[in-house]
Amino acid sequence: MPDALTPNAIDVIGLTRALVRCESVTPREAGALELLERTLTPIGFRCERMDFSQAGTDDVANLYARIGQPKEANGRHFCFAGHSDVVPVGDLSSWTIGPFSAELSEGYLFGRGAADMKGAIAAFTEAASRFVARRGHDFGGAISLLITGDEEGPAVNGTVKMLKRLADRGEKLDVCLVGEPTSSRRFGDMMKIGRRGSMTVDLTVRGVQGHVGYPERLDNPLHRLSAMIEALVREPIDEGSRHFQPTSLQFTTIDVGNKATNIAPGTVHARFNTRFNDLWTSKTLLAHLQERIDRVNARLGGNGIVEYKVEVSGESFYTPPGPLSDLVAGAVRDVTGVETELSTTGGTSDARFIRSYCPVIEFGLIGESMHKVDEKSAIADLKTLARVYETVLDRFFAA
Repeated sequence: MPDALTPNAIDVIGLTRALVRCESVTPREAGALELLERTLTPIGFRCERMDFSQAGTDDVANLYARIGQPKEANGRHFCFAGHSDVVPVGDLSSWTIGPFSAELSEGYLFGRGAADMKGAIAAFTEAASRFVARRGHDFGGAISLLITGDEEGPAVNGTVKMLKRLADRGEKLDVCLVGEPTSSRRFGDMMKIGRRGSMTVDLTVRGVQGHVGYPERLDNPLHRLSAMIEALVREPIDEGSRHFQPTSLQFTTIDVGNKATNIAPGTVHARFNTRFNDLWTSKTLLAHLQERIDRVNARLGGNGIVEYKVEVSGESFYTPPGPLSDLVAGAVRDVTGVETELSTTGGTSDARFIRSYCPVIEFGLIGESMHKVDEKSAIADLKTLARVYETVLDRFFAA
């Protein structure tokens, strides 16, 4: 297990390397949270493990660490949120540098989690340690790190349960910054002020199986599904909104399991995912899509039956541009000279849970290599990210 870093030795590069060497592929903790606890405690953080389990899911380790006066003592509470778990490495032979070796090469730190998002967690820690070293523990509020081991997985035993536990005991957050790798092409060029909703729909279309030589005796569900797909994707669902792209719909699989050449199947299964903007809720969007499908089914007549299984991983949300985005954008501008775009693009994140408790934005490293072979972050960007986070803390607690 990597050695803990002493308060005087905490730096974003060293801590990122130590975290990357913890093979914390979801749902394994692999020493990452233990390392953070041993690093944060000497600074003065009170560390609390919040481990959760649920029938049918993996046990998940989480860490909540806080320093300073809590919200109930009339202090202001700034929370950094992130995840220590990482996605699998895939084909190990495809990596040119070991995914958990955390090697430095040509100005980059390589390894799974370097971008998504152990680098940001290390930057949180350096920023907080430097801030506390200058300001002391009585800085007019509290700083916390809410770190889950369940973001890349089902996300049922992580952030969502941690937030509920904090709320149940009356501990409130004023604002939250999630360290997802939001920068696009250049460090600092983008932050996320929200995310589109995500809904996955499993369709089962039932017809009548039969011999292909007697088409009058069958009702081919593949033909029905083909017409339904056309109806769903031919016309745009919407044209987008002020802060969001147009809603997208993508089919991801069609399954029949029919190996015969002379039989039309009786059932076909398909799946699509939608990433939807704030013009819809999952319920209103599903109703709209069902209406399109029903029109096709009615037009085709016959015995077609459509069944739905729906999973919503998050509704669309955003934090309106204002004090929080201005605070972070100003810090980025003054540290780097880069103007930050406010965006809602990309996938989902745990900000979808946090937004119910306080204003939340996401800002972090360049995300181009996340989830890829040879994931990496520029050493210079890691150092700059820690400076941006420290500047954010300075200005938040000076307000």
